[in-house]
Amino acid sequence: MPINQALLPEFDQEMANTRKTLERTVGEKWSWKPHEKSGTMGWLAGHTATIPGWVAMTLGQDSLDMSGFEPPPIPAGLAEVLAMFDKNVAEARGVIAAASDETMMQPWTLLKNGNAIFTMPKVAVLRSFVLNHIIHHRAQLGVYLRLNDIPVPSIYGPSADEGQM
Repeated sequence: MPINQALLPEFDQEMANTRKTLERTVGEKWSWKPHEKSGTMGWLAGHTATIPGWVAMTLGQDSLDMSGFEPPPIPAGLAEVLAMFDKNVAEARGVIAAASDETMMQPWTLLKNGNAIFTMPKVAVLRSFVLNHIIHHRAQLGVYLRLNDIPVPSIYGPSADEGQM
């Protein structure tokens, strides 16, 4: 089985679960954050929605230098987040579906000021730097939801708010 075909079911499942979580974020809590060192709910939702956009960059180039990186602005609200997420997911899925095993196994490097932070095969970057990164921030959003008494969706099994999947 080609690598892309093995990766797509996991990608689809994680994106569906992430969208369920993003759908729960609400405008009146957009500026809420649990701690002064934490990002706001709006920032976190926006960041999570942009991560699938990293798939095309990962498979389409061999490196990225983070120096001078400017984070995108915080989305105005949930509709903007969901539109951005859906667009990024559709593009990412197409790029993964078109990627050859040869492309998936090529090295990719994250740089800062020209210095390598890590180098991994592109498929490993997709699994760790993209998918696991989304899962990490989705879990943070779940905590934000819980702390604001917003029902947490079922992800891998029932949540305290949704007893059945």
